[in-house]
Amino acid sequence: MVDFQVAVEKYTIDDLLNIMERLRAPDGCPWDRVQTHQSIRQNMLEEAYEAAEAIDHMDMVNLKEELGDVLLQVVFHARMAQEAGRFDFGDVVDGVCRKLVYRHPHVFGAVEAADPEGALDTWDAQKRTEKDQRTTGDALDGVARALPALTRAAKLQSKAAKAGFDWREVNPAVDKLSEELEELKTAIREESNVEEELGDLLFAAVKVGRFVQVDGETALQGACEKFIRRFKRVEALADRPLDQLEVSQLEALWQQAKKDA
Repeated sequence: MVDFQVAVEKYTIDDLLNIMERLRAPDGCPWDRVQTHQSIRQNMLEEAYEAAEAIDHMDMVNLKEELGDVLLQVVFHARMAQEAGRFDFGDVVDGVCRKLVYRHPHVFGAVEAADPEGALDTWDAQKRTEKDQRTTGDALDGVARALPALTRAAKLQSKAAKAGFDWREVNPAVDKLSEELEELKTAIREESNVEEELGDLLFAAVKVGRFVQVDGETALQGACEKFIRRFKRVEALADRPLDQLEVSQLEALWQQAKKDA
């Protein structure tokens, strides 16, 4: 049994590690004991997004809590790996410290970086060396496939652009967006390759966003919030359930909602 104080003035990271060990012990929590890396994978994503939402709202009280939840996920995974004899939390800390030192030669070495862009370039160069990414194609393969698709598209495009594979201004990107829209229309008419063409359209939209310094993921989140506001207004304006209205009536309500919200 792991001993720790139930009531202390302030817990430490060592206390958290001890608590997790206790939860995973044979006489610990029945739920915690049976979890695997796969079973709590979604928890890691959800906690990260909840922390991001707290940042978006500049809610420091909630951010403190959500960062704790993210840390809990790290400790949980590290504990399971330790039980399997693979690595422990100390190895995780050691690894990230070594990474920070290695990728900041402009701080811990002789390399110079005069501005944030230079520091980022140095980070990227060190990362490519560390990961043995000899080509930009290798670097593209290194972008996590578990990222939200819009975020992944932006990262892929950014890496390709650094290699010189990009337009020099926004207008060709806008033209490409229009071209992809026409190809999607054709695919819908012909009932062929619709998914592929929709993907190309979204990828092109992300490209336009990069040129005008608008993050596609953030833009789409804003569109989602706007849709919620306007939909609520449509419901408030309607004199009966929406599924009892004609499309023309729904469109009229939507146009009014756009004016109101």
